[in-house]
Amino acid sequence: MERTLLLEFVRVTEAGALASARLMGRGDGEAADRAAVEAMRRAMDEVHIDGTIVIGEGERDEAPMLYIGEKVGGAAREAAPDGLLSPSVGPAEAGATTTGPAEVDIAVDPLEGTNLVARGQEGAISVLAVAEPGGLLHAPDIYMEKLCVGPAAAGKVRMDFPVAANLRIIADSLGRHIEDLTVVILDRERHRSLIEEVRAAGARIRLIGDGDLSAAISVAISGTGEHCVLGSGGAPEGVLTAAALRCLGGQILGRFLPRNEAERERCLQMGVDPDHIYTTEELASGSLIMFSATGVTDGSLLKGVRFFGGGARTHSLVMGLQSHTIRFVDTVHVFDPQVLGQIRL
Repeated sequence: MERTLLLEFVRVTEAGALASARLMGRGDGEAADRAAVEAMRRAMDEVHIDGTIVIGEGERDEAPMLYIGEKVGGAAREAAPDGLLSPSVGPAEAGATTTGPAEVDIAVDPLEGTNLVARGQEGAISVLAVAEPGGLLHAPDIYMEKLCVGPAAAGKVRMDFPVAANLRIIADSLGRHIEDLTVVILDRERHRSLIEEVRAAGARIRLIGDGDLSAAISVAISGTGEHCVLGSGGAPEGVLTAAALRCLGGQILGRFLPRNEAERERCLQMGVDPDHIYTTEELASGSLIMFSATGVTDGSLLKGVRFFGGGARTHSLVMGLQSHTIRFVDTVHVFDPQVLGQIRL
């Protein structure tokens, strides 16, 4: 099933990236996000799955599409008004057996980095993760403190260690000096003291405006020049990060950070312990995990969408945990068949 679905899911993130990239630099992040949501919703309905959104654009009353609990996929599209699936046609009529749609949970961020797209800056991606039912933590949309590292340091760092100690562990794991490390941190006022600790330890820092998910994936891929992500960001993105790092052999440690009693109660209602430090496997526990991300704007991991007369080109990362596959997919999308003979590789 995984091999069949992987390239279907990359088409979904490609759709989101293509739609939102049209609005790059236009100063309207909400419009870019809306375009990505609508395009991904349409693309999902072409995939032969019975999917449930477990991390999406918010609760049903907050988001018209890709809301938490929404049913997506071909099974939802083909469902009859009485809730039953439409009758099968084609091979089944000839006595062939057909495979029912895969039942899956989906975590989606149609546009991670809405402000990046609005300003035409680097690092925006369209992303989703898929697992069997119950395979992705249903995380509340609050902040999460995160520590993300690549395979070399996975299992060695601890969130309760001092920053300098974790950086020493990462450096030793990679066979380099702390001064050679690059730590990615969201450029936020709440991270002022963290930034000073990293500087005092001697590591280099790359401050980013948005998009800690893309950065967290980058630390697990050799050659990106990024080695660690520190600081707090969105908890839903933490679950997506965990799914990616399960496939890549990296590690995320995360602790939910409720800002008030209402957020703490929300955690408890969803079965989340706000005092617990969650591991990669607790955030994304599934045995069937698929992950796809497509670049919207250029970044250290993925190239952004490039439009040309009559078409566009996208760059994606698609991974499967069971098949142990990591693919970078370079796709040319032809909108006008007349340009077929003019495409340059």
